[in-house]
Parts: sequence; C-alpha cells; structure tokens
Amino acid sequence: MNDKIQAIRGMNDILPDEGHWWDYFEETINDWLDAYGYRRIRLPIVEQTALFKRSIGEVTDIVEKEMYTFVDHLNGESLTLRPEGTASCVRAVLQHNLLYPGPLRLSYTGPMFRHERPQKGRYRQFHQVGVEALGFEGPDVDAEQIAMAARLWKKLGLRDVRLEINSLGDAASRARHRGKLVRHFEEHMESLDEDAKRRLHSNPLRILDSKNPSMREIVENAPKLYDDLDPDSASHFEGLKAVLEQLGIGYEINPRLVRGLDYYNRTVFEWVTDRLGAQGTVCAGGRYDGLVSQIGGKPTPACGFAIGIERILALIQEDHQDISPKRTDIYVVHQGEVASGFAVIAAEYLRDNGFSVILHCGGGSFKSQMKKADASGARFSAIIGDEEAQSRQLTVKPLREELGQFRMHPEEAVAWLRSQSN
Repeated sequence: MNDKIQAIRGMNDILPDEGHWWDYFEETINDWLDAYGYRRIRLPIVEQTALFKRSIGEVTDIVEKEMYTFVDHLNGESLTLRPEGTASCVRAVLQHNLLYPGPLRLSYTGPMFRHERPQKGRYRQFHQVGVEALGFEGPDVDAEQIAMAARLWKKLGLRDVRLEINSLGDAASRARHRGKLVRHFEEHMESLDEDAKRRLHSNPLRILDSKNPSMREIVENAPKLYDDLDPDSASHFEGLKAVLEQLGIGYEINPRLVRGLDYYNRTVFEWVTDRLGAQGTVCAGGRYDGLVSQIGGKPTPACGFAIGIERILALIQEDHQDISPKRTDIYVVHQGEVASGFAVIAAEYLRDNGFSVILHCGGGSFKSQMKKADASGARFSAIIGDEEAQSRQLTVKPLREELGQFRMHPEEAVAWLRSQSN
C-alpha cells in the first residue's frame, strides 16, 4: 500500500521550472494569431469514436493502433480521447452552424492523445496549436498559413526549420495514382515489410511514408502522385508556389509527403528540422476540402495546420535563448501579531496596484524569512515588524541592488516602487 503512484508513461508533468517556457510560447502565439485574425475555440478532449473513424480513416495508424478508446459504462457509448484537433473543430463548426455568416478562421490549443512508444518529441499526451480556415477555396489561404508559420519561427528565433510541400490532387487523381502504386509495390512484394503488405490494397499511399530503411529504394522509385494531378489541382499548386515565391519563402517539393490522415487533398506541407532526430516534423497541415461533408455538412473548402508545442519548446531550449521566468516583485516579511495582521492588508494593497507579491507564511525569524525572500527571486522585500505596523508603514529593502532601505506608507511605497521599474 506504500507504493507510489506514478504518472502514466508518456504523459508528462510540466513542472514549475519548465512552466515559464510554456508561458512565453503561449503569450507569443496569442499575439501571432491575433495578427492574422484567427479566433479561439475551445474543444472537449473526449469525442464520439465515430468522429475520428469517419474523418481520419479506419485504415490509418492512428485509428488502428493509437487511439485511446473506451466504452462509457454509464450509457454504453464508445468514446475516444482526441488524437488530433481538426475533426473536433469541424464537428463544433457544424454543430453550432458557425459557417452560416460566411468563411471563418479558428484556432485552438490543448492536449492530444495517442498510444505510441514514448520517446523524445513523441508522447502519449502531447500539446498542439491548431489553425483552421474554413470556406476559403483558393491557394491564397494555403499560402497565408505557410506564411503564418514562417513568421512564428522568426518571432521565436528558430533556426534550421525548412518547408516541404506537395499536392495530393483530388479523389480521381489519387485513384489513378493508387492503381500505379499497387502495381509497383506488387512487383516488389518480396521486399515489402509486413506493415506495407497490410496496407498495399487498403491504403497504399501510406507506404510512401514508410521509415523502414530497407524499403527506401522501392519507395524512391515508386510513381509520383505529382505526375497524376488533375488540371485544377495542378493549377492550385502552381498558385501556391507563386505566392510563396512572392513572399520569399523557400520550399522543397517532396513527392513522398502524403500525411497520415485520409481527409487531406491538394496542398499538404510540413515544416521539418534535423535537430530533433526521428521526430523532425514541428508543424504539419494542408487542405481538407472533403472533411466537412464527410462529417455531415455541406461541401466546404478548408485548410489548416497543427504545431507540436513540445517539439518547438525543445528547439527553443536547444538554442539557449534567455527566457527568464517572471520575477516576483515583492516578498513581504513580517513578525509579531500586529505586524502579521497589517502584512495581509499591505500585501493586498500592493497587489491592487499591479505588483506580484509573496506574503511569507509559516512564521520564523526575520533572518530566516529574509533568506526565503532572497531565494524567491523577488526584487524587493517589504519588512513589517510591530513598530512598522503601529505606524501603518513598511520598510522596503532592495534585494538585488545597493539602494539602501526606506520606511514609508504603502501609498508612498507604490509610487517609489513604480519609479524603480521605469
């Protein structure tokens, strides 16, 4: 009975010493999303299993192997922890008729869940920023979203992140290409691994995404979907490339880029790095024009992408950027019954005036409290003994600078402290 209960493997605690990195990232992305007019939507983490089977595709790694699915014993429903955000976002848009006024741009952040083998950059609970634009048909919104990501990398000071793009065409393009792929891989059946053989007739496009080095040559020599594009998809892709070139955004066409979800069509893209080993994709997305009707709405063009927060933070930390945690302004030290009563009032007054304040709790000598004040990282201490309390004053002592210490009323302390922050 004394065994400690541990967190589930691959579902990590984010500890206080890491929290300021998350705060920095979240503050940065809020300003970034506002700059492009994307409005926030908050989505539940549990959905009906049918939503993901219908949208992602039943013959995908996510649905076949990775979803956390369970039966609600209260009503017998099959429920799933969301493995990605796009399907949930589209479901919410349809349920609440958000497209009625016209096209819209939405964003969300939060945890996603996949039952994978945990490793650096790949966790069972991971966090994403998702961006979705619904109701926009042309390649301009595809380019806008790629430009958004490029701007974010600059804001975060990231280096060595490159763009790969491809086009998956329409359903007819993929059907033509599918036949060619099946024939190609059947000719090399003896060299296919078990996973490729299993996917050969159900989802041969996914074989192109194989990470098995023994199949690299077969995959490299496979027919390219790019050569089977329908005229509209080819024109769309040329339009995307033209805008990227106008914006000065470099890219590489990767004909093997197919993405792991069935709902993609036309544009797909990934931002990748070589600095995270096998988990080098930090941002991925594309166009999913058929998903809205697939879930039950009217045909609606759409495009979106997701950013892996843990992977981005790993890059930021690797670059040793100096992102300091927010510092407490004032640590209130007090001793004596009268002083303790006044300390509570003084601390609240300082907070009312915009300062972050730690009020010492738990008693102790002035010496021990001052050690804790210094260890807290606060810039100032506010010392209150019975003498200060009787005169309704406090002694302000700088902890990081040689400025002396001053006894003053709280109103005077606020004005002085503000003058020191300018």
